[in-house]
Amino acid sequence: MDLDDILGARPDDPLAALLREDLDRLSVSELEVRVVALEGEIARTRRKIDGAVNHRASADALFKR
Repeated sequence: MDLDDILGARPDDPLAALLREDLDRLSVSELEVRVVALEGEIARTRRKIDGAVNHRASADALFKR
């Protein structure tokens, strides 16, 4: 899978902008804060995925798919 497949072609995509951001200007402390924030976002995203999978499994069981 190509990175463009994940990020899309939108130049204003916030994820693409985040990945392009220059980290050299950040201090160690700022980088640590950034990692904590990103780990929180990863956890939130994983919860959303789990919820979607569970919802789908419930719907499939209900309709005996």
